[in-house]
Amino acid sequence: MLPEKTPLSITSRDNPRLKHLRGLLEQANARRKSSQTVLEGIHLLDAYQRAGQTPDSIFLSESMLTHPEVNDLLDGWKQVSRFVLPDALYKDMRTLGHGVDIMALINSVHTELPERLTVDVLILEDVQDAGNVGTLLRTAAAAGIKQIICTTGTASVWSPRVLRAGMGAQFGLEIFEQADINDVIQRLDISLHATSSHAIQSLYALDLTTPTAWLMGNEGQGASDVALANAIAVTIPQPGGQESLNVAIAGAICMFEMVRQRLV
Repeated sequence: MLPEKTPLSITSRDNPRLKHLRGLLEQANARRKSSQTVLEGIHLLDAYQRAGQTPDSIFLSESMLTHPEVNDLLDGWKQVSRFVLPDALYKDMRTLGHGVDIMALINSVHTELPERLTVDVLILEDVQDAGNVGTLLRTAAAAGIKQIICTTGTASVWSPRVLRAGMGAQFGLEIFEQADINDVIQRLDISLHATSSHAIQSLYALDLTTPTAWLMGNEGQGASDVALANAIAVTIPQPGGQESLNVAIAGAICMFEMVRQRLV
């Protein structure tokens, strides 16, 4: 068995490692260029470990060295480099509030679209809010949908905010980013469904017992004309008379209607 990595101390905010880490926390461009991102907080790191993944390196505050949850986590990653910061320096970097001060640098995953799309898939078309994207990923994972396609206008699934909102759902999904909607449509071998407040057909009139592609559109504009022209447009009945639903709520209703039908 290899010996455990010895923690190294970082005391200067100008340390190159910290500058890189800060850039990843704050700048989408830095994350894209390096294909890396940051997991922040004990719960997200625990989800990453339970998914069988290993980070590039770990950063924690001095006061966390005796924290039992942190030590349990580190025991599972004995060969991962870890860097210890004075509490004040860590506090200056973190984007979360008071909690367990630990974060990890990881390599983000980028994969190519399959030639043909034949299993349940969730397509996020220009969904821009990090909370919505993370919630939709978590909901898809809960509903048993493993493939996620994000168009170029969708918030990055590997940004720290989307990672937190998804609560680690990303680690168990097959995610394809920066997709072109026309290309996606051409690869579909299953029915495409898109929600629209102007549609006539009710969600509850659909047969969702076979593989299905769900498309959730932009928060303000909804699904694009291209998507609607190639999809079965469906509406979610709203007897209360509201104009529309939040996209993450609409997605959850659609995906779990599919689950309901398959469990009958």
